[in-house]
Amino acid sequence: MPIFGGKESNVFDAIDRHLEVVHETVKAFERLIEAYLAGNFERAKELEGEVTRLESEADKLRRSIELMLYEGAFLPASRGDYVRLSELIDQVADAAESAAHTLILAKPRVPEELKGEIVRLVKEAVKTYEKLMEAVKALNEDVDMALELAKATEDLEEEADRVEYEVKARVFESETITTYAKLIWNQAITKVGDIADRAEDASDQVMLMAIKRRG
Repeated sequence: MPIFGGKESNVFDAIDRHLEVVHETVKAFERLIEAYLAGNFERAKELEGEVTRLESEADKLRRSIELMLYEGAFLPASRGDYVRLSELIDQVADAAESAAHTLILAKPRVPEELKGEIVRLVKEAVKTYEKLMEAVKALNEDVDMALELAKATEDLEEEADRVEYEVKARVFESETITTYAKLIWNQAITKVGDIADRAEDASDQVMLMAIKRRG
């Protein structure tokens, strides 16, 4: 059963929409990676534009959430928590956009032997964000479930970190990838990992808010 109503319900509706748009952003980035690795650079460039458009929409939603909070939703002591949460969620979209720009602007050669591992890393990052979505939505229903899902988000981020390390190691060990491409792939892979990292940062905020609410 929802814990809040009135203006607070409007904020939760806006947060749900924000979560969905950020999800659309990271999924568009996932499609961009798949297109780029398949050699379809024109499609990857189109998807870069889609990622940018969605990130901009997410940013507008973040600002609208903040406005609703400043207009009186929630008690003053809780408003800062929700502002911080919306900022952290938005940073996931920022990370996806940054990764997209790095790849499309630099255009490194595709390491054939690492295509599967790069896709795997992106999917791990997306899974981490999707678990965060569940945790945030649980805040209005069941704080114990929110805590459990926030911890699951952290676990997924750790797995994404492990995959990121493995992919970077293989990039630098490769004898077929140029030094330039290694440097660019290192940047791009780091930024993909940032998607999971930012999701984990937001899960920390969910955990803090759930603990406060549980008392």
